[in-house]
Amino acid sequence: MPGIDGFEACRRLKANLLTSSIPIIFMTALADTENKIKGLSLGAVDYITKPFQEEEVLARIKVHLKLHFLTLKVMEQSAALQQANQQLMLLANLDGLTEVANRRRFDEYLEQQWQLQAQKQAPITLILGDLDYFKNYNDFYGHQAGDDCLKQVASALSLAAKRNSDLVCRYGGEEFALILPHTDCPGAIKVAEATIAEVQKLQIPHAQSLVSQYVTISLGISCQIPSSELSSKSAIAAADAALYQAKQQGRNRFYFERLCSQVKISER
Repeated sequence: MPGIDGFEACRRLKANLLTSSIPIIFMTALADTENKIKGLSLGAVDYITKPFQEEEVLARIKVHLKLHFLTLKVMEQSAALQQANQQLMLLANLDGLTEVANRRRFDEYLEQQWQLQAQKQAPITLILGDLDYFKNYNDFYGHQAGDDCLKQVASALSLAAKRNSDLVCRYGGEEFALILPHTDCPGAIKVAEATIAEVQKLQIPHAQSLVSQYVTISLGISCQIPSSELSSKSAIAAADAALYQAKQQGRNRFYFERLCSQVKISER
């Protein structure tokens, strides 16, 4: 090969994405160990020295082609398995009805963000929401209509929580949760107001509600700066207590339970 030797040819083939996976067998009169090592280190799969037997060459080619295609098959199966695992993980973290995050994902994400915001000494907001008089809704309109209502409300909540880091969850039954990392008290109130407004925009009739002719939601807000004295459970307890107060004060509203003494200006 004028101007190029086998080593350079091998190097170029391995550097090209179109040819890099092709098995390369060196066939040469250079039988010393140093040249063999050099060829193999450049990516060759085998080394045949001259003189050679045609049967041996063909046998080695067949072996390496078989290994090559088996490797490709394993890689394809591995990629398919990885994709299947990703889909399973996604399904494991989603609520089957509303297609927002489920309670399992809620617990996991809240703890992750609690630890992260603790390191940054940044606020984290948790909002718990409960659809008002939803049992009456199910009893009057039926569970199929109730399921459709939950789907619409989940979509409305997703519109209110706009940041990529915000997470909307189905907490259980007709209860929802919003985890808002790096969100201070004023920002929490903005999201709560937007949440109530988005649910009202749906205008889902609710003849059995005692507060409105449409489906409404009550919210409890907890905003905290994580510290060694507090755990993520304190955020849940505070938001739950605030939600109770929102219901006691007439529903279709939010109540704010603030546990942080100093909060930065909202960036939402």
